Amino acid sequence: MSTTNPNDTSRMDRREFLAASATVGAAAAMGSFTATAKAEGVVAPFVLAPLPFADDALEPVISARTLSFHYDKHHRGYLNNLNRLVENTPYAKMPLDEIVRQTAGQQDKIGLFNNAAQTWNHSFYWNCLKPGGGEIPLTLRAKMEADFGGVEACKKELAQAAVTQFASGWAWLVAENGRLKVVKTSNAETPLSTDAVPLLTIDVWEHAYYLDYQNRRADHVADVIDKLLNWEFAAENLPA
Repeated sequence: MSTTNPNDTSRMDRREFLAASATVGAAAAMGSFTATAKAEGVVAPFVLAPLPFADDALEPVISARTLSFHYDKHHRGYLNNLNRLVENTPYAKMPLDEIVRQTAGQQDKIGLFNNAAQTWNHSFYWNCLKPGGGEIPLTLRAKMEADFGGVEACKKELAQAAVTQFASGWAWLVAENGRLKVVKTSNAETPLSTDAVPLLTIDVWEHAYYLDYQNRRADHVADVIDKLLNWEFAAENLPA
């Protein structure tokens, strides 16, 4: 599995994340993925950005084994499918987020949407996690207090959305019309195709937690919120 240097505690900022998850421009830095893509017969306008942490950095909440399957099988699988679907089409030259927006709600493009959205969702999700979590920046804390009545109330609502999302999906903290809110989406659906601005997300597909927590989704969600959420990344995503 490709990762960053385990001794490097830096992480992608928002601009780096968007650049790495978008187009072929990052291909030169992703030689290992490019080689894999060629071996699999994939034309690769989109590349798999490296994780912003080491394989075992999220243990014990997310084990290296879970991360290996999640990142190197599921995420890579969505991205490889996306590359096959966009090959020799105008979508091959579009930024990833634009493909998501243009194909959302179109039944004749459902396969393309699902793989594009899941590729984007996962790239975003990895940056929502940080070993040990982190302090909530004052700008975000003030918004949480104003819009939810406090930090704990915001966390509680986020946990509730994640636990009650039926079957596969995502729980999101978003900004919309100047306010923070929590939403949940099923399968590949994403706030990216709405007017809301995603700030952070929790993946509640079973592959995100089942090897470590089995059917105890609520325990996994609680541990992610308490120990791994990258609040600095969420603050960076706040609209100006």
